[in-house]
This record gives sequence, structure tokens and C-alpha cells, in this order.
Amino acid sequence: MKAVVFLADGFEECEALITVDILRRAGVETVMASVSGRAEVESSRSIWVRADAPVSVIDFSSVDMVILPGGRLGTENMAASETVTEQCRVFSRDKYVAAICAAPSILAGLGLLEGKDATCHPDFEGAMKGAVLTRESVVKDGRIITGQGLGATFDFAFELVRILVGQDKVDQIKNAICYRH
Repeated sequence: MKAVVFLADGFEECEALITVDILRRAGVETVMASVSGRAEVESSRSIWVRADAPVSVIDFSSVDMVILPGGRLGTENMAASETVTEQCRVFSRDKYVAAICAAPSILAGLGLLEGKDATCHPDFEGAMKGAVLTRESVVKDGRIITGQGLGATFDFAFELVRILVGQDKVDQIKNAICYRH
């Protein structure tokens, strides 16, 4: 299994890095892809993270899931990326797209949440055109997984592992990291 986590300047660092950590613990090959074209990407709290590769060199044909972390500015920068929006469209058809916090608004803007159950950070509910909003931490509807915000990041990451690898691996990781939620 392989996943790509998009990193754009202004991304929410915990939503991105906790998700990457949990996926890698599960054995999912997880690539942090820079949308900016630079190796280093600045998070919403001015933490610099070195991406694994620029998005322009990713072979998406071997990827099972694309993941969009939140962050207000990061979401704006991802929405402006033609690669990100195109891959969201493609992956929503026969693979998986996951977005958390502000990032589900990108999917709504692309019309991918029309009539689908979804969640997002409450500040972005107005941008969720067409979605059937829930207040759940994590929602899966078809090929799209959405998470509410930073507080839901572990549950979001565990749902991605469940989808890609299975519940047994989720249980193993929860035990290994002393997750008792």
C-alpha cells in the first residue's frame, strides 16, 4: 500500500505528521509531497518540514490514497495546485481521498462531496457546498474520508490504516503507542 500526503506552505503540522507516523507504523509506504516545489515546507506554526519529494515527480499510478492535511493557508495553497485538485478528482473515482480540518472544503469545491456524508472544522462548514455535514470526528463515505480537525487526527489516521491495511494493524498500533481513546 502507498499513500501521498500533500504538504503546502501553511499546512497543519500535527494533522500531517501524526498521519504520516501512524501510516508508516502500519507499513504503508507514505510519501510527503511538497506542493511548493521546494524540499522544505513551512507549517502553520512556522515549523519547517523536509518533504520526501516534490509533487511534480510523484508517479500517482502506484498510489492507493492521497491525503490533504488542514491548515487555513495550507488549504488555500493546496486548492491552488492543479496537481492536487486533479489527483483528488482521479482518486475519488477508484482509489481513496482523505482530507482533514479545512481541507475537506477543497473536495467540496471540486463537487466531490455532493450528497456525501462528510465532516470538517466548524469554521469551514460554510464552504462544504453539497456535503451532508455531520459533527463526527471522522466520516467515510465511499472513497472519501474526512476528519474534523486536529483533535481527530489519531482517529483519522487509524481509519486510513483500517482501510489500507486492516483493523488488526490498527489494534496493534493503538496498543504499541498506548492509545486509550
